[in-house]
Amino acid sequence: MERSLSTNSSYKKAGFYIAVIGAFAFFIYFILQRGSALEEGRDIATSVTDTNYWTEFIVSLKHSFSHPLAILLGQIATIIIVARFFGYLAGKIRQPAVVGEVIAGIILGPSLLGLYFPEFTATLFPKQSLGNLQFLSQIGLILFMFVVGMELDLKVLRNKAHDAVVISHASIIVPFALGVGFAFFTYETFSPPAINFTSFALFMGIAMSITAFPVLARIVQERGLQKTKLGTIAITCAAADDITAWCILAAVIAIVKAGSFGSAIFSIIMAVGYVFAMLKIVKPFLKRIGDLHSSRENLTQSIVGIFFLTLILSAYVTEVIGIHALFGAFMTGVIIPDSSKFRSIFIDKVEDVAVVLLLPLFFVFTGLRTQIGLLNDVSLWATAGIIILIAVTGKFVGSALAAKMVGQNWKDSLSIGALMNTRGLVELVVLNIGYDLGVLTPEVFAMLVIMALVTTMMTGPALDLINKIFKDQPETTVTPNIAKAAQHKILISFGNPETGRSMFRLANFFTKNLNENSHITTMHLTPGSDLHSFNIDEYENESFHPIIEESHALTRKVSTLFKASTDLESDIAEVANKGDYDLLLVGVGKSIYQGTLLGKILGFSTRILHPEKLFEKVSEANPFVDSALDDRTTTILSKTKISTGVFIDKDFTKADRITVVMNGQQDAFLLDYAQRFISNNQSQILLVQKQDSTGSDNSVRERMRLIKQNAPNHLSDYIANELSVSHFEGVDLMITSYPTWTAMVRNQEKALVDAPSTLIIRNTRI
Repeated sequence: MERSLSTNSSYKKAGFYIAVIGAFAFFIYFILQRGSALEEGRDIATSVTDTNYWTEFIVSLKHSFSHPLAILLGQIATIIIVARFFGYLAGKIRQPAVVGEVIAGIILGPSLLGLYFPEFTATLFPKQSLGNLQFLSQIGLILFMFVVGMELDLKVLRNKAHDAVVISHASIIVPFALGVGFAFFTYETFSPPAINFTSFALFMGIAMSITAFPVLARIVQERGLQKTKLGTIAITCAAADDITAWCILAAVIAIVKAGSFGSAIFSIIMAVGYVFAMLKIVKPFLKRIGDLHSSRENLTQSIVGIFFLTLILSAYVTEVIGIHALFGAFMTGVIIPDSSKFRSIFIDKVEDVAVVLLLPLFFVFTGLRTQIGLLNDVSLWATAGIIILIAVTGKFVGSALAAKMVGQNWKDSLSIGALMNTRGLVELVVLNIGYDLGVLTPEVFAMLVIMALVTTMMTGPALDLINKIFKDQPETTVTPNIAKAAQHKILISFGNPETGRSMFRLANFFTKNLNENSHITTMHLTPGSDLHSFNIDEYENESFHPIIEESHALTRKVSTLFKASTDLESDIAEVANKGDYDLLLVGVGKSIYQGTLLGKILGFSTRILHPEKLFEKVSEANPFVDSALDDRTTTILSKTKISTGVFIDKDFTKADRITVVMNGQQDAFLLDYAQRFISNNQSQILLVQKQDSTGSDNSVRERMRLIKQNAPNHLSDYIANELSVSHFEGVDLMITSYPTWTAMVRNQEKALVDAPSTLIIRNTRI
């Protein structure tokens, strides 16, 4: 009866839909036909014949391609793809992503693509479209400088103000003076005709003295230096450098626009008044709002609108008074309420759009301006070399000597010099401002862009060289202090804190009776782009809180290791290989058990495109490519040299009953793990193996006999060609080897859906 009523209702809805659509469609057709008669007497072109329809379509398509919006969208898509690709390649060689993105811009510009494929460049980047690209990139820069201002931790600056100011100002004045001196000898040759010497000299000075605070902060985090004395001083110096350099830049811009210092004095006075108003009026107002709306739930769109309106008005005011909109954006970020939670919310709202979508437009726009082909003479390349030498000498030597004078040892002093020599994106911002103001010629602009790239790229290698030279001194390292007496050391690498808690619990069951002869280290690596200097401690505490809580509950000591990373898989493998660990535990997502059958078998990861994985597919460089595990896990397995356990967490809480699945002699090592669980946790082990898979191996049978003799009633074996639900009834954990797991996924995928939490072991030693 109910089914009949449902069918009648469906017919009724379908009849109503057809009637309404049909009636009004007929009405529209009738009006259009009658309306055609109204065209009489009008100068309306006749319709084309059928043979011209295709031609008309092609003409229309070409017109659509050349529309300004279509060109802009095509440019954005191309820029994001190329910039992200080269940023990824830069990360693989341990370089900041900004290096790869700038190189991407140069490649898309006249230096390479425009040189060899001018027609393509003229189509994708026509000159009339560059204005739209420039303004959109400027919006991206405004948002980015807003984020840079928020990233500054002024509390750290106040705590280390004395040493930081000495080092920072020395790192500015020395290269600034050298830049002014260089301008004296090159003004007649390289200065634009309409630019006076003061403007040219001041801009060369500021170009030499910039430090990129965001890039330096990322390098410090990725090297695990944020908690060391060196890292703290470097971050503080960079923050002081950033504030000072932007104030100097604002004054220089005012002087350049006015033509002389005397004329610029009014702009400078207005700038001082603007800063005073921002600090004494706007900042307290925003702080009051921040105190009342400090949580994401309370931060309504109206409140967000107030902060963004402040950003726009601040940028507008600084642009109007002649010190550039970017200074206003930076200043707004600085005065945002200094609550780490509040700033994190705003950075989350702004950073992805600014960094991923809009900022690459600036890199490519810079690349389109950079004409390396103009440096077509040995003397020009020699001048570029001198610029690099002056920039490195002034910044590196000035910072290092100042650090030494305030009491740092030579290793830390030279490291501070190398870090402060990082110029990155902020240098490109300054150079583009100089280019827009007409202070820098295309040749000088190209030289300075090359200098920015070289000084940024040399930071990592310079730090490595300094560490190598001073290797006899105590190393600043993120490796936890582990007792040398520990005979069994386990490293747990986790992404999800709750999965980390489960793996720590597993490791404890495995070793808890070894007392001081075992040690557990938990490690959390996170992408450097997710961290900022003001929230890194809070992020670390949140990541390890469940594990610390579990360690207290189990009365088990644990070491923690936290750092930023640009290549998570490689860094996990490196720490495991160098740390003399016996076992690495990593987690894997539940994608194997969720979604479609194909998803269960292949375990799709969240990555849409993984260049390294694609390369391994083609070259067969990774023996784990065809594994039913996610890409991240198989990459770790391919790079680690120690025994590795892949843990699939399905609400794991205890290990009282364990199923061990073996498939021949290759899995004999699993008996060692079974024995450890019996010895340390009194676990009940069910050994499932294929029929006659170990029948011919007396050593395996003898090992099983000894385990049963030493731990009666703790080990039982079962012969079965296939797994069944009965093997998992009441079981807390399944353990198997990597090859056996792969075979089970291929042949018994449905049975694995009912499996408990699983530990898949790739064995090298135990």
